[in-house]
Amino acid sequence: MILHLIGMIGVDGALYRSIEFTGDGVKNLSMDDRFSIANMAIEAGAKNGIFPVDEKTIAYMEEHSKKKYTIYEADEDAVYDEEYVIDLDTLEPTVAFPHLPENTKTVKEAGEVKIDQVVIGSCTNGRIEDMRTAAEILKGRKVSEGLRVIVIPATQAVYLQAMEEGLLKTFIEAGAIVSTPTCGPCLGGYMGILAAGERAISTTNRNFVGRMGHVDSEVYLCSPAVAAASAVTGKISMPSDIGL
Repeated sequence: MILHLIGMIGVDGALYRSIEFTGDGVKNLSMDDRFSIANMAIEAGAKNGIFPVDEKTIAYMEEHSKKKYTIYEADEDAVYDEEYVIDLDTLEPTVAFPHLPENTKTVKEAGEVKIDQVVIGSCTNGRIEDMRTAAEILKGRKVSEGLRVIVIPATQAVYLQAMEEGLLKTFIEAGAIVSTPTCGPCLGGYMGILAAGERAISTTNRNFVGRMGHVDSEVYLCSPAVAAASAVTGKISMPSDIGL
């Protein structure tokens, strides 16, 4: 959803403004979904991404904090600079091609793009739901021969929960490497740094020139489901390409 939106408005489409996400579809989004979308709002130039407070929000706050909270809501007569309507039922798996998050295509439009590395996780898509999605696709399968697959839980709590649920075992048996929580390859720090000419598909948030290594490497952004399916095929793919 968020890659689709950034493809619509561009990396400066919300510059110095906020993006407010509302509508019937919001109630069907989990808190993990909302965190990922709010995280990526910054990649459209926004100062922040805002969701309305609902039952899911309150339940999450009460589970994770004992602090008192204040609910802020938009005025009924609020005026917005721009409004965009996205029909979630019509969205298809979307990938951001090099070298900007706005350079989006659907997986069907991607063509034959072979990859050298897959990164699943990070602050953008490393929550427990993301780990479960990737593990469900990789369970009983093997990553493509010669492909590096790195799984990075977002936090120690997610790492521990993924371990207790057996998800890490699934990743390792599939041939992936499981890292402790870290930025790692996302910002070209260490572990999975791309060489000249290499391509990575990643659930991280940016794919600028040289973001993960050499200036002649390429980074493609996607969801955990697309990343996991691509890990099996060795090229940009979606779960339906492997029979899911």
